[in-house]
Parts: sequence; structure tokens; C-alpha cells
Amino acid sequence: MQPRDLSDHVAYEAGRGIEEVARELGRDPSEFVKLASNENPHGPSPAATVALREAASSVSSYPKAAHADLSAAVAERWDVSADQIWLANGGDGAIDYLSRATLEPDDTVLVPSPGFAYYGMSARFHHGDVREYDLEREDDFEQSADAVLSAYDGDRLVYLTSPHNPTGTTIPLAEIETIAAETDDDTLVVVDEAYGEFADRDSAVALLEGRDGFDARDDVAVLRTFSKAYGLAGLRLGYAVVPDEWAEAYARVNTPFAASELACRAGLAALEDDEHVARTVETTEDARAYMREHIDAHVWESEGNFVLVDVGEASAVAQAMQESGVIVRDCSSFGLPECIRITCGTEEETERAVDTLNDVLESAGTGSEVSET
Repeated sequence: MQPRDLSDHVAYEAGRGIEEVARELGRDPSEFVKLASNENPHGPSPAATVALREAASSVSSYPKAAHADLSAAVAERWDVSADQIWLANGGDGAIDYLSRATLEPDDTVLVPSPGFAYYGMSARFHHGDVREYDLEREDDFEQSADAVLSAYDGDRLVYLTSPHNPTGTTIPLAEIETIAAETDDDTLVVVDEAYGEFADRDSAVALLEGRDGFDARDDVAVLRTFSKAYGLAGLRLGYAVVPDEWAEAYARVNTPFAASELACRAGLAALEDDEHVARTVETTEDARAYMREHIDAHVWESEGNFVLVDVGEASAVAQAMQESGVIVRDCSSFGLPECIRITCGTEEETERAVDTLNDVLESAGTGSEVSET
């Protein structure tokens, strides 16, 4: 007995963790700092930590009330109905729900390249095919309606990422509206805003609700997560904001109790902890500016909680930095073998990462030579 043919499926390659690297190198975990997975350098919202302790004794019950409470709170935050909030086990869970709700066998999904691998993975899990549109390095990975529409061919789902991972670029709402207007009536445009709190952009939720001068649309959905700005990556909590017409589909595609009791209670508390989010965003802005100013290589402008750096040979540079105690993301798996991605850390972590990278580049004889590429 064998599983179905999975030869077209690729395994998701996550950033390496401190414990994993420390064991591999036979060193103490305290020697390392991890800036590979775009996690919150300040940890979880303190309010969420309190909520987790208080909710621990209730995990013997299914999270029906907590699920409803969080859906209502998120809906209030976005000024939509609670039925438009599809809670999920992380943003990737919400991607799966949208795949289930839309894809028929052999439908196609249009995804950015480079981009988040799980868009295509979810499509293939649900018997869809994957097509790509390119974000060009020569154009600083600019996102535009022209780039998407030139590749579009009646695809059922079109994924946009704003801010984009791993480049940090965003796409204006007017460009998103153009994409939605010029694609077929049965095409859903999905805007992944996992890093939205860090960007100086309005959310595409405005397109669903007809705000800010836009007409209301029923062909746009927005993804959000509690993993980044709220610091709850380990709890796996995310959601989609869907058109009102899609509300009833949730009950037919979600897993029973899509988010856990602890995740929902922590999410409720984190949602109200504006101070923690503000501190996180400020740290991110400072770190992005510091890295762009002090790294001796080309650093692309970013609106995420990370920067993309051209280092010439990503694998060798990431390995050398890791051996020096700083874990960053080799972007070869994104199709960018000359780039690394560095998460915005605390002031101390960011300065250490910059110093370590510059030392590695100097030892390799590259340094500022690549800053013009």
C-alpha cells in the first residue's frame, strides 16, 4: 500500500531553529540568535501570555465559545460581519479553506515567483495545478497589475502578497482592484497580508467593503495572521476575511474547531494589546533602517519585518553566519540563490547580525562590491 503520487509536491522548507542548529554544531543554544523565520523579537503579547495561563484549565472542552468570541472581535476590528471571518490553524490553514471552497480538479492557481511555497502546495493537495507570474529582480521585485495580468489565463485563484515574502514589496490597492476587475468573474483574488501591520498600506479589506472610494467586490479575500506582529507563531492562528457571499461556505470546508481554545483566548487578548504591536512595529522600522544603512551589500527596501540582502552566494554566507551564531534564511529555496533574508530583531540582535554579515562578506572578499547589483 502506497500513498497517492506525490512526486509533484515539494516539502515546505522552514527556517532553521536554534536547538536544531546548536545540536548539529555541538554548541550551547545560548550562543545563537535566530533571525530566519520572521518571528516577533519581543515574543508573544504579554496579555496573551496571561490569557494562556488563565485558559489552561479549560482545554478539556472544545473551543466553540472562544471561537465565536474571537471571530466577533476580529470582525469588529475590520468592521465586517463575523460570518466573513474564517478562523484557521495559521494563515496556511486559511489558504487550505479557500482551496477547498474554490478548486475543482485541474483548476489552476496563479502564484508569485519568488513567493510563499504553500500557495502552490495547497493547490496541489486539492488537485489543482499551479502557474506562476514573475516578480523581476531587475525591477526590484515590483508588484503590479501588468505583471499579474500578463500571466493570467483564467486561473481560479490569484495570489498576491503584500508585503511580499521574501522581498518586502507591496502592491497598491488600485492595482489589486484592477486585477480583480480584469480577471474572470469566477476568479478569486487572494491578498496575503501576513505582514500587513508592518506596512504603510491600507488593507485590501477596503475592496471587499467598498471603502476609500472603491466599489465593493465579491471576488477578493484577505489573509491575516497572529504569528508576526502579535507574536503567536507557535499557537498557529490565522484567518481569512471573505466576501459576504462566501460566509456560508466556511461551515462546509473548515475542520471541526479550526482554532484551539488556547489559540483563540490568546488571540483575543493579543488583539487588544495595541502597545505590544506598536512596540513591535517600531522595532521593525528601526531594524530595517539600520540594516539598509549599515550592511555592506545591497539591501532591498522592505515593508515586512525582514530585509532581503544580495550576498552573492547565499548558501555559503548563511552557513558562515550560522557558524558565527546568527541564523538567517538562505533564499535558495525561493529561487534566489544569491540572497539571504534577515528578520528584524531587537537592537542588539540586529547590530550583531549586521556586524556578523559584514565580517563574512569582508572575509569572502565581496562586501560593498555587491551593493550595486
